[in-house]
Amino acid sequence: MNVYKFHDEYTLAETADKLGKKALELHLIPSFVVRYFPDSRQYYIPNEQESQPLTPEQAYMHLKKLVEASGK
Repeated sequence: MNVYKFHDEYTLAETADKLGKKALELHLIPSFVVRYFPDSRQYYIPNEQESQPLTPEQAYMHLKKLVEASGK
């Protein structure tokens, strides 16, 4: 049975933040920017000038795929 690391929008965003930090540590992405708004967050990967903002859901899926593909 899968154990999920998030249960709502806030914990999903927190999980995406942790995956972003892990991807940075593994040198899978050159940068990771999170813009915090009162009701949401926007993620920029690899940087704000070259990418569209991602929702927490999109960032989670993208970062999860990168980290899993690295095998670490």
